[in-house]
Order: sequence, then C-alpha cells, then structure tokens
Amino acid sequence: MLDDFFVRALVAGVGLALTTGPLGCFIIWRRMAYFGDTMAHSALLGVALSLLFDLNLMLAVFVVAAGVSLLLLVLQRRQALSADALLGILSHATLAIGLVMVAFMTWVRIDLVAFLFGDILAVTRSDIDLIWGGGILVLFAIVYLWRPLLASTVNPELAEAEGLQPERARLFFMLLMAVVIAIAMKIVGIMLITSLLIIPAATARRFSSTPEMMAVFASLIGALAVVGGLFGSLHYDTPSGPSIVVAALVLFLLSLLPVRRRQAEAQAKAEGIRR
Repeated sequence: MLDDFFVRALVAGVGLALTTGPLGCFIIWRRMAYFGDTMAHSALLGVALSLLFDLNLMLAVFVVAAGVSLLLLVLQRRQALSADALLGILSHATLAIGLVMVAFMTWVRIDLVAFLFGDILAVTRSDIDLIWGGGILVLFAIVYLWRPLLASTVNPELAEAEGLQPERARLFFMLLMAVVIAIAMKIVGIMLITSLLIIPAATARRFSSTPEMMAVFASLIGALAVVGGLFGSLHYDTPSGPSIVVAALVLFLLSLLPVRRRQAEAQAKAEGIRR
C-alpha cells in the first residue's frame, strides 16, 4: 500500500507531465531550449521577490518569468545582440540576482536545494488542484492557439500573410511557458524544469508522424517518466526530482535503439512536415 504523500506526488507529477508535453514540442520545433533555461533560471528571482515583499510564490515566479519574456522580445527587436547572447545574459543575470537577494535577506531561512531541484514528495492537495487546474487551462490555450503556433513555427512569413499574427502567438506561448514554470518549480525545481520540457518531446519526435501525434506522445512519455522516476526513487532512495529526469533520459536512450523501417519512414515524414 502506497503512502498518501507518494500518491499525491504521482498525481501531481503526471498532471505536470501532461502539460509540459505539448509545450516541449514547440520548444523542440522552434529550437528554443536555451529560452526554456532562461525562463527557469528567472524563477529564483521570483522566489527572492516573493520573500522580500511577502507575495504568493507562484504569482511572483510567473510575473518575473513573463517580464523576462517581454524584455527578451523588446531587446530582440532592437537587434543589438543575437538571440542566444541575449538569452545567456538574461539567464545568468536573473539567476545571480536572485541568489544575491536571498543572501542579503539574512532574516529568511530557505532551502535553496528544494527550489533548485524540487521536492515533489512535499506537494499538498491544494498544489494538486493548482497543477491540474492550471494545466487544463494551459492545454485548452494550446489547442486554441495550435494553428497559429504551428504555422508561425513552420513559416512565420507565411503565417503573417495568412493573418495568423505569429508575433502574438509567440507572446502567448511565452506566457504559457511562464505559467508552467511557476507551477513546475515546486515539483522538479528550477534546474530541472527544462529537462522535463525537452526530453519527453525529443523522445516522442522519433515515433511521431504528425505534430499532433508528437504532442500526445510527449505527454504520455513524460507521465511514464514521472511514474518510473518516482518508483525508482522509492526503491533506490534517490532524490525524486532528479530521478524523474533520469527516467526520462532512459526512455530517450531507449528510443535511439534501432527501429523498424516503417517507424523510420514515419519519422522522415514528420521531419518533412515540421520543415
């Protein structure tokens, strides 16, 4: 018989994985892995601000992540630096500022390891409600924005010509990322959020013949990684958050094994669609 805290961790982790799957696909398609890291690192600045001003933690993380997204858009339009250089500056700057602010707040005692690497075993029923409620809203938003997001990913100029407003779709995508990072921080931590976004999507890419299929498979693979990682953590007494990422990595490595020719052809077809 499983303990209540373990069951809560399973429910929360699966709910998060179902949400991160489709978002991770767009990160893979748009080659925005570094952007995911930047958003995740900015979460620590949100933590510091929530402690300094006594704000709700998830709200503060969302506001900071959304602010970093908007700042990135503004700086990109000025074309002073390349996108990867801007991401590198924002990523390390927000992480460093957050750490310095926490160090100055000597009256506050916090467990930085829990924020950096998460503590999924500590989730409460209210956390589960927030994860599933927020996740359902994010998934509905992705379904609603699917066509403009996909079109702007394949060909932004064509999407603009068709009146799909790719810049607005990109902004909404960044805001959805901010929501998911605010939700995911407590579960897998700041340093591991990007892994849960990218690895299941990269694994699903090998077996998918359409973008929609890849999004579904990414969610299912992420959920499987959560279940496998938590049971592995229970059996081997390892940290839960990193164990989930290791389980996702194992699934990815298994996906690299030789597959039948029909599966290879399906992958080639999917690559043609995304190009």
